[in-house]
Amino acid sequence: MSKKLSLQEQLLQSGLVSSAKAKTIKTEKHKQQQAQRHHNVEVLDEAKMWAQKATAEKTERDQLLNLQLQEHAKQKENKAQIKQLIDENKIPFDTKNAEIPYRFTDGITVKTLYVTEDLRTQLVAGKLAIVRGGKNYELINYETALRIKERDGSRILVLIETKNEIVSDDPYAAFEIPDDLMW
Repeated sequence: MSKKLSLQEQLLQSGLVSSAKAKTIKTEKHKQQQAQRHHNVEVLDEAKMWAQKATAEKTERDQLLNLQLQEHAKQKENKAQIKQLIDENKIPFDTKNAEIPYRFTDGITVKTLYVTEDLRTQLVAGKLAIVRGGKNYELINYETALRIKERDGSRILVLIETKNEIVSDDPYAAFEIPDDLMW
């Protein structure tokens, strides 16, 4: 039966490691074990250090991914809430009887929505708002528009907010500005 050789002895026999190098490694390992036994000091092991670092990096990546997933879920939920608010609160109007063009901007393009006189006066007074609902433009009431604006302000295209406060120092306060001009 042949005697089993340790890895160190096998490396020495094959000539991959010199005997001086093997001795220094052996004494260093022995010193580490002695220090650990006598002083209860944990000797820094490179493998442990790299493993801990990799674990910390993985945890950090997982947390960032989790935050991104939560943010994506929140955006998706906001879109669903906005769609539901628009669908439940849109004001139906007959485009066949609507003869008055109401122009507004969507980004850099000017759009026209044909409305009735009653709807136009409500739009100008700030009681109604125009929102982008999918491919169409919808009319909704002021309160619903504010709720949509909290979630995503870019969906609101026309929202005239009335100012109840009149500045007393304004020299032109006595002159009312007509906001029902047609263009």
